[in-house]
Amino acid sequence: MIIRSLQSADYYTLSPVINEWWGGRNMSDKLPKLFFDHFTNTSLIMEKDGEIIGFLVGFLSQSNTNEAFIHFVGVHPDYRKRNIAKRLYDVFFHVVKQYHRNIVKCVTSPINEVSIAFHTNMGFRMEKGDKVMDNMSIHSDYGGENQDRVLFYKILP
Repeated sequence: MIIRSLQSADYYTLSPVINEWWGGRNMSDKLPKLFFDHFTNTSLIMEKDGEIIGFLVGFLSQSNTNEAFIHFVGVHPDYRKRNIAKRLYDVFFHVVKQYHRNIVKCVTSPINEVSIAFHTNMGFRMEKGDKVMDNMSIHSDYGGENQDRVLFYKILP
């Protein structure tokens, strides 16, 4: 398995399969082509035998010069529970440290228990929100109307 930088052409491979990877949920519109054109230096692809089995789309914050943001991460269903996401995160941490960023942020839905557990296990902390639900700090309407989110941050060593 190799990890490499995301390329513009990867859009045409990933976009048709993203919804399949999420069990039919419409997720592809959350990852338009612009990410594949403008964030290649901080976004990653993991391949096995030339097939994409995982990806991480992240970028450097334009507003906060010590922060980076992980926008979207996916692992092919046949390759889950093999530490692929962890490996992608670790490489992303290394990349953003080269840009002198020491805080990484990301967002997930409060119902996404797998994502919440993953980020907690990776050492991310929840940012204080405006309400609490099931012992989680929630940011109301962060993803749009009636789309509450859990915000995470991690301070890199």
